Amino acid sequence: MPLSAQPAVLLVEDDAVLGPLIAELLGEDFAVTLVADGREGYRLGLGDSWDAIVVDRGLPGLDGLGVVSALRSQGVATPILMLTALGAVADRIDGLDAGANDYLPKPFDADELAARLRALTRTFSAAQQAPLVFGDWELSLASRLAHSLHGRSVPLTQRETDLLAVFCVEPERVFSRPELLVLVFEPTDGPGVVDTYVHYLRRKISKDVIRTVHGSGYQLGAGTDD
Repeated sequence: MPLSAQPAVLLVEDDAVLGPLIAELLGEDFAVTLVADGREGYRLGLGDSWDAIVVDRGLPGLDGLGVVSALRSQGVATPILMLTALGAVADRIDGLDAGANDYLPKPFDADELAARLRALTRTFSAAQQAPLVFGDWELSLASRLAHSLHGRSVPLTQRETDLLAVFCVEPERVFSRPELLVLVFEPTDGPGVVDTYVHYLRRKISKDVIRTVHGSGYQLGAGTDD
């Protein structure tokens, strides 16, 4: 994640020439992180430190519409601008319906892209996101803190925050280990990392914060303050 006073932008673009060029052109106004794969863009997009996300329509791994839809389904409110070579009205509607805030067809002017990003980020701040409530607790994505209604405050790592947020957004859903591996962890991580971080959350917050569903995976638990 970029450490900069500039707005942080995640750029998901697989074109080996265009991607670095866009990153360079935006670099004067934004701290840009470039990735070339849709699944990696989705994984990074789940973090709360982005001020905006720029997503190409055609991507390997997971296409642009899939990235946007998946991020929105996980409660990610970060402004998203979609880039595409498909300029038809129907294609723009598809992008906006998927959850994009803005849509810019290729070829585009770099100054216009920067202006649209400034407009999208002007009023957005991760600190303004409402906390996620689970049981007796609230999870602040911006500060990575779990606050108990009884006064206890627990600092979490980014990975712990991301994992807990997945459960909070869909509290009734049972997530399998392979699903959680894709949603939260690195592609090189093994399935055991899921169990490890579930253990960390139980140890830090409450033994019942995440419930084991035998044979299926994990689900958000009661979240009572022990």
